[in-house]
Order: sequence, then C-alpha cells, then structure tokens
Amino acid sequence: MSNYHVTQKKGQEGWNVQKENGQRASAITSTQKEAEKLAKQFSANSGGGEVRIHRPNAGPIRDSDTVKPGNDPKSSKDKKY
Repeated sequence: MSNYHVTQKKGQEGWNVQKENGQRASAITSTQKEAEKLAKQFSANSGGGEVRIHRPNAGPIRDSDTVKPGNDPKSSKDKKY
C-alpha cells in the first residue's frame, strides 16, 4: 500500500506525482488532472492507499482520495463524486 502526493513547486509549470517519503517525483505532467490520474494508478498498482492533491505552488492539501483496496480513515462517503 502506497500513498502519493500531487504537487507543484513554486516556479514550476508541471505537476509532480511523488510517493510519500520519496526523494524525487515518480512522474511529471503538464496538468494537475493528469498527475492525479497517474497517482491513482500508481497507488492502485501498489495495493491502494491515499492520493493527496495539493494546491498550486506547494500549497496545502485541497483534496484527498482513497484508492481501493486502501483503508479510508473516515466512514463518511465522498460527496464530491
């Protein structure tokens, strides 16, 4: 099970997909949507986990999704989807 973060560093145009506690990006994409999709694929391939999407320019987390078969820490349903 692996968690991934989707981030954009200040001054960078692309979006990073980075495994939690990883030293470098697993992928760099031109859009946040592409990065989110890849992060979910990577997490699913490693047994599930959390994908945390950050605001632009190294901002705080704006959304978090559980990728199955990961364990969602909240019992509430995601109302966004």
